[in-house]
Amino acid sequence: MTKRIKFLSLILVFITFTALAACGSDDSKNAGSEDGKIKIIAAHNQTDQENPYQAGLLKFKEVAEAESNGSIEVEVHAGTIGTEESELVEKLKLGAADVVLVSPGFMSSTGIKEVDLFALPYLFESYDHWETVVDGEVGQKMAEMINEGSNNDFKLLGYWSAGVRHFYGNKTLESMDDLKGLTIRTQTSGVVADYWKQAGAVPTDVAWGELYQALQQDVVASAENAYPYFVQQNHHTTKNGKYISETGHDYTTRFLLVNGKKFDSFTEEQQQVILEAAEASVEAEREAVYKQEEEYKQKAIDEGAEVSEIDRAPFIELAKPLQDQAAKDMGAEDLLKQIRETK
Repeated sequence: MTKRIKFLSLILVFITFTALAACGSDDSKNAGSEDGKIKIIAAHNQTDQENPYQAGLLKFKEVAEAESNGSIEVEVHAGTIGTEESELVEKLKLGAADVVLVSPGFMSSTGIKEVDLFALPYLFESYDHWETVVDGEVGQKMAEMINEGSNNDFKLLGYWSAGVRHFYGNKTLESMDDLKGLTIRTQTSGVVADYWKQAGAVPTDVAWGELYQALQQDVVASAENAYPYFVQQNHHTTKNGKYISETGHDYTTRFLLVNGKKFDSFTEEQQQVILEAAEASVEAEREAVYKQEEEYKQKAIDEGAEVSEIDRAPFIELAKPLQDQAAKDMGAEDLLKQIRETK
């Protein structure tokens, strides 16, 4: 009897093992691995480990790995597979990265022109306004446009912020006239470039990783970004970054994207975990941005930067007709109207 029980037990183990192996095989077919596990390469372009982007992707990793019981592994890259967003977009499309963070300007270069709407200067009045828009109906419409316009190369997982962008340069801005002929590191094409040209400045192309040196060596006389980003890179310690004028021209939007085709290959359980991880990352990244804005503003002041406020009314008035024209060119007039009416 004992031998019979042992024999039946062995048979049961064999059957169970075979069934599990078969399940694992099915899962691997969906997830693209031999054991049903998947590895996600998640990347952003910032090299500073204190950056809000890093906080967001580390939270994504934490939740994805914990909620999947080990079936999902996330490898986070902070500028190590690309310091230019264009590189990350290309890697995502080709499958060399699975989850990346990019700005509207670089997304519009893929042919999805409507995303540039979120890059319009002075589009948002406050963080509350921005959150209401991106977390609401407009944000959902934009997500659908990205997915459909990219033929599922890109699937939006959530909206991150990169803070409120301000001008910093070799002098304090007393008025818009002070921008006349001033070189500024910013986007050199699209709605952002058009705005700075209209304001009188000269948009100049400098890679983010090279901007500190460019400010030091007079390649550019100014730049624009949010406190956590340019202070972490010590731009405020250069002669062309010392004077910060709080133009507040952009409550920035960043897209957390996954390769849509790869996402569709995962099991439903894995997809749900990824969506939960993305939601947690959105909350963590925004919290880090909001906290660091004040911290790094104070750090800049403590280290010798001069911060001043400026009358934004002329800057806002300049932006309105440019917003109207850009939305018309994009075929996004209804979305612009909806954003303006959303409070």
